[in-house]
Amino acid sequence: MDVCLSSEQQPGHLGKGPSSPDGWLETKEEETLQKDDTSGSPGDFNEKPSLHSLQKFVPTNYASYTQEYYLFAGKRIVIQESIESYGAVVWPGATALCQYLEEHPEELNLQDAKILEIGAGPGLVSIVASILGAQVTATDMPDVLGNLQYNLLKNTLNCTAHLPEVKELVWGEGLEQNFPKSTFYYDYILASDVVYHHYFLDKLLSTMVYLCQPGTVMLWANKFRFSTDYEFLDKFKQVFDTTFLAEFPESSVKIFKGTLKWD
Repeated sequence: MDVCLSSEQQPGHLGKGPSSPDGWLETKEEETLQKDDTSGSPGDFNEKPSLHSLQKFVPTNYASYTQEYYLFAGKRIVIQESIESYGAVVWPGATALCQYLEEHPEELNLQDAKILEIGAGPGLVSIVASILGAQVTATDMPDVLGNLQYNLLKNTLNCTAHLPEVKELVWGEGLEQNFPKSTFYYDYILASDVVYHHYFLDKLLSTMVYLCQPGTVMLWANKFRFSTDYEFLDKFKQVFDTTFLAEFPESSVKIFKGTLKWD
């Protein structure tokens, strides 16, 4: 089954598939792409690009990759995940944010919107935003970019209006150099489960503030686990005009909208 074909409207997690020991999905869809890429004469430049021909980053060779299946925005999405890395797992905030995006497409007006996702992980939120018509830049730490790009290409190549871009983003580092305000403007900044028990919350908040310009909307979804999560929320409210959008009690996820305060 082609993951780019429409499926039944049943948002959420569909289950687990077989593992792929070398870190690459071995599916009929990929085989078809590879065959398409090698067919025809050598001089034929009208062929569609293959997944591997566009892959710039190599996924980390974890031993425990599995295929997880999700259904959002009418599409069956295949995500390569590994429990060996926090950045290679879909967390509850991501599925909640995907559900919110697909349920409010007209209100959010995502068609052709410019979106950057902070801490994209294995890429589910960025994939759903792309399916909904947005121009997406998915960012994360260097070690997860290979798996992130693989999942994005796997689920959006030749079936979305805009092919997502992948960029490295280390919170609080090289922001002006890598994302100059004169060049980069985003309608939305998306973040899900980026706040947890660690020591980089100040850098995360400064990164959120930097990426927002007048008119930029921050959508932040998070499972609230620790007291530090609520402390971050208090700091978030100090710099963002904050609206509580939704709550998912079964997963303890809350979703907030923020627009930067301009004094």
